[in-house]
Amino acid sequence: MGQDQSKQQIEKGLQLYQSNQTEKALQVWMRMLEKSTDLVGRFRVLGCLVTAHSEMGRYKDMLKFAVVQIDTARELEDADCLMESYLNLARSNEKLCEFQKTISYCKTCLNMQGTRVGHQLNGQVSLSMGNAFLGLSLFQKALESFEKALRYAHNNDDKMLECRVCCSLGNFYSQVKDYEKALFFPCKAAELVNDYGKGWSLKYRAMSQYHMAVAYRKLGHLADSMECCEESMKIALQHGDRPLQALCLLCFADIHRSRRDLELSQLKLHCLSEGIYRSRGQQRELRAHVVRFHECVEETELYCGLCGESIGERNNRLQALPCSHFFHLRCLQNNGTQSCPNCRRSSMKPGFV
Repeated sequence: MGQDQSKQQIEKGLQLYQSNQTEKALQVWMRMLEKSTDLVGRFRVLGCLVTAHSEMGRYKDMLKFAVVQIDTARELEDADCLMESYLNLARSNEKLCEFQKTISYCKTCLNMQGTRVGHQLNGQVSLSMGNAFLGLSLFQKALESFEKALRYAHNNDDKMLECRVCCSLGNFYSQVKDYEKALFFPCKAAELVNDYGKGWSLKYRAMSQYHMAVAYRKLGHLADSMECCEESMKIALQHGDRPLQALCLLCFADIHRSRRDLELSQLKLHCLSEGIYRSRGQQRELRAHVVRFHECVEETELYCGLCGESIGERNNRLQALPCSHFFHLRCLQNNGTQSCPNCRRSSMKPGFV
């Protein structure tokens, strides 16, 4: 396969990939890799395979193709290609949490400053170094690297790099518990996606939405957090990106936990307020909190389905059934039924209660 044919196959794969026909794109590129004798074409298709596997979360495959790309760059004896392949090797190790290796490969890239593309790639090198330093909890070095990457992005008007750096800064500020900045930067990334990202991979939108979801949750804006997390999960499912799916699931769990904690806190507040106003004889305030208490109980379904008494008012033993409904233990023991009183499923085996 000659140079022109290689170029056509790379373009064909890119068109398939951009239309979300990922597996077909990978098949086209793999066939070209097997048949092509054009070293430049092989180098470029290996770069496509590295990027595709990165976006799908297949990081071991990403590393495999990055290693092959370095060998191809050495055959080409091209310093620009060699720097690009070392950057892909650094990014692969970053994704696999091999942070010391990432930093080492990034330093190798920075020592190759005589290359034509070196200035263009320095921002991406600084971003990978920042992510690695953050993974090692070296916060000052991480921030310095992110700020350097952001300067490169601004100087080169590289909106895609700026978007990635903003997502990483969102992660950085979330870890140092500055949640206002943790929200600001991924929001900026989302704006860049909306303004410039028409031809970008959907992964950039997914990244910004996920980091926004984390920041919103930390700030207690749970509805906004849920909306962003759902958007990120939808894209992760489209791309088959299992690492991002796992992060979204964790975020969903944190959102639901926060919601439950908030509802239980409100319940406790109304219960305590009821006691205070009852002792003071303030009937109007007492009635308001009694009503709100029972509304909260109804909303959260925190009551026994047999006796109707709210759960949590008294220190009673509870029993959860396999169907997820729960009751006072004494109520189930006295009821004598072998199915759940709420859903009537035959989920109570003999001797369960």
